[in-house]
Amino acid sequence: MRHSEEHRTHRVGWLRAAVLGANDGIVSTASLIVGVAAADSGRSGILVAGVAGLVAGAMSMAAGEYVSVSSQADTERADLERERRELAADPAHEHAELAAIYVARGLDADLAKQVATQLTAKDALGAHARDELGISDTLSARPVQAAFASAGTFAVGAALPLLLVLVVPANSLVWTVSGSSLFFLALLGALAAHAGGSPVWTSVARVTFWGALAMALTAGVGALFGATV
Repeated sequence: MRHSEEHRTHRVGWLRAAVLGANDGIVSTASLIVGVAAADSGRSGILVAGVAGLVAGAMSMAAGEYVSVSSQADTERADLERERRELAADPAHEHAELAAIYVARGLDADLAKQVATQLTAKDALGAHARDELGISDTLSARPVQAAFASAGTFAVGAALPLLLVLVVPANSLVWTVSGSSLFFLALLGALAAHAGGSPVWTSVARVTFWGALAMALTAGVGALFGATV
């Protein structure tokens, strides 16, 4: 009987970047709108601030993800090149090292040597990359994918509270944007949990708590400056 299992580890790279981008888009733009609105700014000023936040935030997310994930990719390439040289210089030592890893994971010494021999014969560098360095195709760094996923989802997340500025009366923006954004964050947390196979309510509580805190702080700052100007 065939037994199929659905694993979600292959989604880690883009899912992390996408959730981070959408979450930051909602939180930062909604907080910016709420803070400016709390300072009794006009609709045009709030709209300009929101659009500027969307563009600046999306570009910042793309650049940040690309730089950070590229650094990870550079480190992975350097480790693989070092491992390639070690395999060429001292294959016997590398074979023993691989076997020792399998012994540490629970295989007896003879079986560990057999496994190491067979995996080395098929793809020595791949075996060491996976089992010694923890690098695999599924979890390897992909800078461009991370940058586009993060920037795109940031823009989508930021557009949600920004659209409310166009349709909601200025005197109701603080509460309307805050409540709607918390709803959007809760929905994002539920979708991310479903895609990643993790507990839904834990994810929802996490994103809504930090979103509410961010908006409360920026609303307080906006109200303070609005009262003192």
